[in-house]
Amino acid sequence: MSTEFPPGFVWGAATSSYQIEGSSGEQERGRSVWDAFVARPGAVYSGHTGEVACDHVRRLDEDLGLMEAMGLGAYRFSVSWPRVVPQGLGRVNDRGLDFYDRLVDGLLARGITPWATLFHWDYPLALYHRGGWLNRESASWFAEYAGRVAARLSDRVTHWMTINEPQVVAQLGHADGTHAPGVRLSRAEQLTVVHNMLRAHGLGTQAIRAGATRPVRVGWAPVGHIASPADEDPATIEAARAETFRVKRENLWNNTWFSDPVCLGRYPEDGLHAYAGSLPEIHAGDMESICQPLDFYGVNIYSGSLVRRGANGAAEAVPTPPGAARTSFNWFVTPEVLRWGPRFIFERYRLPVVITENGMANLDWMTSEGEVPDAQRIDFTRRYLRALHQAIRDGADVRGYFHWSLMDNFEWAEGYKERFGLIYVDFPSQERTLKLSAHWYRTVIESNGRALAGPSPVRAIDA
Repeated sequence: MSTEFPPGFVWGAATSSYQIEGSSGEQERGRSVWDAFVARPGAVYSGHTGEVACDHVRRLDEDLGLMEAMGLGAYRFSVSWPRVVPQGLGRVNDRGLDFYDRLVDGLLARGITPWATLFHWDYPLALYHRGGWLNRESASWFAEYAGRVAARLSDRVTHWMTINEPQVVAQLGHADGTHAPGVRLSRAEQLTVVHNMLRAHGLGTQAIRAGATRPVRVGWAPVGHIASPADEDPATIEAARAETFRVKRENLWNNTWFSDPVCLGRYPEDGLHAYAGSLPEIHAGDMESICQPLDFYGVNIYSGSLVRRGANGAAEAVPTPPGAARTSFNWFVTPEVLRWGPRFIFERYRLPVVITENGMANLDWMTSEGEVPDAQRIDFTRRYLRALHQAIRDGADVRGYFHWSLMDNFEWAEGYKERFGLIYVDFPSQERTLKLSAHWYRTVIESNGRALAGPSPVRAIDA
């Protein structure tokens, strides 16, 4: 069976500003909530910080050359809000914007299409001290910033995303306290945070379009929480679909409380019941401002659950067998999520889907011969991409795939312990090395997926 993807399919890799840029004390970048969080004793593995990260600001030309060597068709990066507007509002830092000018120009000179994300968690600390996402004005603050960046870059950047993984910001940052800003709010306050992020997305989308100097395509990039059916019985598929879109009372890990307002203009009914008593204050016009026309639905999918149809027709979890494959982050390897997730999302929201993140953490190291033979990452990505190809065959409109991540980087609360990159970074020296997976991924890109067919390349490598 052919594994060739549709003509024009976008093949890329992704990063985020705080995880790679470094230069925290240079170019007048303001402090973010992550700068404050990493300073807390015990907050981040081994006391690691993002102060240097991958030193990407200083090593931009080298990193652009590696992207070109990998044959990337597109690169998804995030703009650092406090690098552009140090206090979150007011004075714009031209030196910060100059960096993104150089990044975008360097990408285009190498035939790589830039995809920009405006918020990937590095919220300006000055605005956090004014209430952060709990402050209703935060949506307008974000829109002002979004418009400024669009006005500067939209003559060259045509693909935009507003907010990355709002579920993580809300649950880990404002409920569990394990990510910045590291607070544990009440459920009512958590849902206010979510509502204001959704409003920020809507107002930010309007600001991007208003500030753009040429036609742009706008989406966003939430987490995809996917339940896959254990078999292809239609009843099992429907049970998995219902589970994928269910809102659970106990946490914020769901799809629809976030995406139904953005795509359908309303909160889901089961969520209104699940969160009854803690619902946010919704002003007149809020839902209309949240629900702006989008050009694509970006989604970050890594792992998921397998379900079957229970006796009452509802989904029930299929127990994970002992010894099931896991990544070093302890996430189960579940390639079927890239078949069913994009299909379920496309069928519900009728928007083209782009996989804006997918990848795995691995215990990579460099051999004495100077190579990084990450065969597990190759096998992981091959299995997931073959499942994504099946989603397209099933009728899902999937337009692109961005591997997470371009390079090993600062993995938030895990510091530098987890390596997701296609490029190995030796953090003490900042030397970069293309992993075996990077060379393999180039063959996938060059063949538009045809290289995914046939026997596993890992066997050929071992031979």
